[in-house]
This record gives sequence, C-alpha cells and structure tokens, in this order.
Amino acid sequence: VQLVESGGGLVQAGGSLRLACAASERIISTYILGWSRQAPGKEREFVGGIRWTTGTTRYADSVKGRFTISRDNAKNTVYLQMNSLKPEDTAVYYCTLSYGSSWYEPNYWGQGTQVTVSS
Repeated sequence: VQLVESGGGLVQAGGSLRLACAASERIISTYILGWSRQAPGKEREFVGGIRWTTGTTRYADSVKGRFTISRDNAKNTVYLQMNSLKPEDTAVYYCTLSYGSSWYEPNYWGQGTQVTVSS
C-alpha cells in the first residue's frame, strides 16, 4: 500500500491547513488510517486516527478540539483539518495505515509532508 500526503506548507499561528492522504488501494473496513508527526529533535508522535468502517476517531491530547480527521470512502482518502495552529505544531506529518486494532503502531507510513507554523 502506498500513502501519498499533500497539503503541507507554511502558515501563521492561528491559521489553518488541511492535509490529505490518498491510499493506492481500497481501504478495508477494519483498517485504521491516521496521522503522526515528527518535530525536529523529537520523537515521532501519534496525532490522530479514524477507523474506516465506523468513523470512530481518536486524537492526541495536544490536538483535541483543534484538529479533525475525516475520510472519503470513494476516494480512499483521509483528511486532517488543522485549525488554530501553533508554532509547536511545526513538524513533518505522516499518514499512516494500521491493519488491525492498533492505533499507535501502524503498518504503513507515507513519505511525509512539512507543516511549518510561524509565530
């Protein structure tokens, strides 16, 4: 499976960005698609995810209320809407796919897209 992210860029603090991730294959209902990020000098961290069949979402505490994950079943695409962005949100954002029940240990990763939030 290939995951291709798009939508990163430079934005001022308080602004918004929407990331998209298109999967190369049809998403099976039990899969979880999500997003992780890695800031310079920090470990990669879970941002959020969505279970494909139910639409159930889960978010890291640091982004709750600001970020929203959604999906388009017909396009095999998952989105990350990021609002009220903060400089500490600056990172490379990776799309992820998990086959089973794990939200935090994905099986596949995209190539990443840079998000930079200026103060």
